[in-house]
Amino acid sequence: MQATIAATSKIPVTQPTSEPARPPIRFRGRSFMATVLAPIPPVADWLGDLDALNRRAPNFFAGRPVILDLGGLRLTREDLDGLLADLAARHIAILGIEGAPPALLGPGMPPALSGGRAAGEIDTSASGEAPPTGPQPKEAARSLILDTPVRSGQTVLHLEGDVTVLGAVASGAEVIAGGSIHVYGALRGRAIAGAAGNPAARIWCRKFEPELVAIDGLYRAADDLDPAFRGQAVEVRLLEDAIKLNLFERG
Repeated sequence: MQATIAATSKIPVTQPTSEPARPPIRFRGRSFMATVLAPIPPVADWLGDLDALNRRAPNFFAGRPVILDLGGLRLTREDLDGLLADLAARHIAILGIEGAPPALLGPGMPPALSGGRAAGEIDTSASGEAPPTGPQPKEAARSLILDTPVRSGQTVLHLEGDVTVLGAVASGAEVIAGGSIHVYGALRGRAIAGAAGNPAARIWCRKFEPELVAIDGLYRAADDLDPAFRGQAVEVRLLEDAIKLNLFERG
């Protein structure tokens, strides 16, 4: 008898795997506060005024989004390239341009913007003169005390000393001081201390919920701040060229 042996082989069966569905791409609208620079002719003189502001407040544009409004100018593409280069040399980054003919913009240019909502002007005339040179008599710094809250869209600029806000600083508001900033309520907007070049300036607030804090040109946005300090009474200071947060007792 002859036996027949049949050999069989097992073919692995691959079971279909179910991969988790990728979430769809989502788009969300969000509003941000920006500073609008609107040059006026002659542009060379306007740039000179801008340089005078930078001398008074070297950190005025620290962490500040800037939009360029060309509505009052008639420029060629070469003129616009030169203006953007002049602003970049002053460490002013332009995020968008409004009031320009479409033909003037294109690849390599900031995007065209329109429909922005005005939020008031920033008064920089209080410190109109350039800083004096040479030794000066020592005078007490002039402090600005605000009895009312700083509302959304409002900018307080005081380069001669400290700013004290007895109320709150709302989201979308901004306080810029040559010295320190004291907020007796909640800080929900932007606080820029030491804007005239003072690394010893500090920021104090009773409730820490800022959009941005800055001292002497160094700044931290809300996403970069330790969430453990949110809602607390906080002191902000510079320590070894870095932003340092400290808790303090509420008085």
